[in-house]
Amino acid sequence: MAGSKMKLELSRVVQGKGRLGVLKGLGRTGQHSLKIPGCLLYTHFGSVPHLTQDTLHTMRDLPSVTQVTLSTIAEHQEVLEEFKDGFRKFAGLHDTVLYCSLHDPATSCPTGHTTNKTVSVWGSGGRIELTAAKFMALQRTIQPDWYQSMADGETWLSDTSRKRVRKSVDRTLAHLDECLLVHKNSQEFEGAEILGVVEGGDILEERLRSARETAKRPVGGFCLDGFQAGSMDQALRTQLINAVTKELPEDKPRLLQGVGQPDEVLACVGAGVDLFEAFFPFQVTERGCALCFSFDISPDPERAGSAPSTVLELEQERDAPVEAQQNGDNMVDGQTQMTSFEMNLKDKRYQDDFRPLVEGCGCYCCRNHKRAYLHHLLVTNELLAGVLLMIHNTAHYQGFFSALREALATDKLDLLQRRVLSKGDRPGGKSE
Repeated sequence: MAGSKMKLELSRVVQGKGRLGVLKGLGRTGQHSLKIPGCLLYTHFGSVPHLTQDTLHTMRDLPSVTQVTLSTIAEHQEVLEEFKDGFRKFAGLHDTVLYCSLHDPATSCPTGHTTNKTVSVWGSGGRIELTAAKFMALQRTIQPDWYQSMADGETWLSDTSRKRVRKSVDRTLAHLDECLLVHKNSQEFEGAEILGVVEGGDILEERLRSARETAKRPVGGFCLDGFQAGSMDQALRTQLINAVTKELPEDKPRLLQGVGQPDEVLACVGAGVDLFEAFFPFQVTERGCALCFSFDISPDPERAGSAPSTVLELEQERDAPVEAQQNGDNMVDGQTQMTSFEMNLKDKRYQDDFRPLVEGCGCYCCRNHKRAYLHHLLVTNELLAGVLLMIHNTAHYQGFFSALREALATDKLDLLQRRVLSKGDRPGGKSE
């Protein structure tokens, strides 16, 4: 692709699949890099929920790639066209690589609105139908560094027929060819990367066909779609991803859409996935919860993010029942189930708990505030609750990915899995 500088340098491949390395040459000028396995920076219309840009950038080790979605941008196309300078400048973003996906991974959207020539996204004003021409016109206006190709991704439901899955793969490849033609012939996309989308539902043959055909095209990387949390059994998901990644070139990144829980991330990294959408901390924040799972594989608790004594305390707390339904006020489309990786700070047990959320965590929230204060903010519906929780949950999640890379580098992946999964069956709410 003309002007492309992106290069994936792998330093290790663990157990034949888990990939450790660095994506270099990111962005139109090629000055950014991103360690893998890693995650993107999740945003709503360019803003991390609850946080201003200045608050966000008081945090260390943020991902260099920011995710925005067409579902929130499409209805503002005319304004952005008049603005002319692209979405990054329009949203006041700091220096970052901009990635544009089709849908918001934290929200579900209705199915049944695709045709051979169109896909639909949902903004605040309702459904917006996109042809390939309109899709590419939007991308010209947004001026992203990466963008997901247009795709028919409505085959994640378990009862989808084989015929419908085959049609989805055919449509997605046709959309990709249309997008690539415009991409190649448009000066505005010089230096930008288009990511091909691998579809195929839960049918192995269609997954393999989609992967092989997409890999033949001049794409910068791959989006693995239709594996969203709750839509597929973890064992089947891992089996299909293992098969798909065998068909993909080793020198291009694989981004998995819709999967964010730590246990699922570990399984998918082991199957050859490089990048994830970091929407999970937002969902946890909206539930009034704080991430508190252990990923301590280092003798230095400050490096690992969680002190061993805290892990024991949290395990004891989870032995008591947690009423996940108390979190019903602040939910995101169907994401109501509290997981075993978080604590419910609305629970009365925290009203006189004067410890930080997680001992040893270096985030602003844990350094300055106690669980009792967060409980108070939540039960009184103070906006500051979301700010402090989002700071902690983002930092904790980034710490997990740092520990994951360290585990791959030091042959401690099994140890990390034991740490993370040790509370997978606690009554704090089971993952689906």
